[in-house]
Amino acid sequence: MGEAAQTAGRRPSTVRVAQDGDQWWFAGRRRRLEDSGVVVHPDDLSACTCTDLKRAMRLGVKGNLLADTVLVSTTTEAFMNEDGAPVSPVSFELRDGELMLRVQFFSDLYDDDGLPPSLASLLAPLLQRRHLTLAVAFPDPNWGTPPWLWNLVLGASTRNRTLEDLHAAGQEVLNLLEAASDGTLTRETVGDLVRGGQATALIGQPEGHWLDVKAQHYDLSTPYGRISLGQSVARFANAEDGGVVVVGMSTKRIPGGEEIRAVCPVPPDRSMPRRYQQALDDRVYPPPEGLRIDAVEHAGGMLMVVEVPPQPEELKPFLVHGAIVDGAIEGTFISIVRRRGEASIPITAPMIHASLAAGRALLRGSQQPPTTE
Repeated sequence: MGEAAQTAGRRPSTVRVAQDGDQWWFAGRRRRLEDSGVVVHPDDLSACTCTDLKRAMRLGVKGNLLADTVLVSTTTEAFMNEDGAPVSPVSFELRDGELMLRVQFFSDLYDDDGLPPSLASLLAPLLQRRHLTLAVAFPDPNWGTPPWLWNLVLGASTRNRTLEDLHAAGQEVLNLLEAASDGTLTRETVGDLVRGGQATALIGQPEGHWLDVKAQHYDLSTPYGRISLGQSVARFANAEDGGVVVVGMSTKRIPGGEEIRAVCPVPPDRSMPRRYQQALDDRVYPPPEGLRIDAVEHAGGMLMVVEVPPQPEELKPFLVHGAIVDGAIEGTFISIVRRRGEASIPITAPMIHASLAAGRALLRGSQQPPTTE
């Protein structure tokens, strides 16, 4: 049939399908039904609504059962219909007459009873913010070895929503799951998420003993700001696991700590990584090994990522030239700080004395003349 089925009413449908379910139109672009489902290009999504796709899929399934899946190509339009052409792990599907998202991801975790609790807890804030619900989750029964291939089916609010927005929500879910393949986020994966342009996936996640976020830059024009930056980095350098500071994200207080509330990029400034590094060179001793400072473009502004890997024990404690005591700057002081949970505490005088005494004893031992028989 050459004439496509359309929605009733005055507004033309953004997604149309022929009665046999074989021919499709997305914002006027013709797409075909393949063995795996309808394959569309990412450029098709912004002008198409979820409501229209749901209606078209209901009609299409009546003519061809394969019309219950819409895949999104990850290659150029010229090659998207070739056999084996890659598609996104995030796709649309019709389940019980409703439009849903399917997200395929790999995880080191396995559970016959559904999504492992650690992953479900990790996803909960993102699903709530993106108006998604967990319908079903199951490991691929044909996958025999870890990492396991999982299928996550998500219900979605489709009213006044474009396919681009819904697909982007599924991509956020995928990015967060890929960053926590063992059920937890790490310093490395959080840094990779922010540098990869996926900072919004962290909204709703808590700060912790290795993660600190700030809404605004440290004021590097003042001693107070430079000392504050030095202490933030030294806390992580003195900690067992290192840590990461992200500038350009705000938090809100919750019982037991703080959680990330929003991404609020700071104004772009290419000089900031150099200025951060210079301030740390001036204030922190010894220089932390493997320190990484990045400026990441985001929504017209930028985010700063300062990542501190775990440091060799023989370099500790890391010292900061200057201290902030009761809000006042003591420029001639040396401060030694570490991070425990979310509270930053000074290393105590007995601890400092014990370290110095152990070092002096070691030096005396290494300087003793060799004994003779």
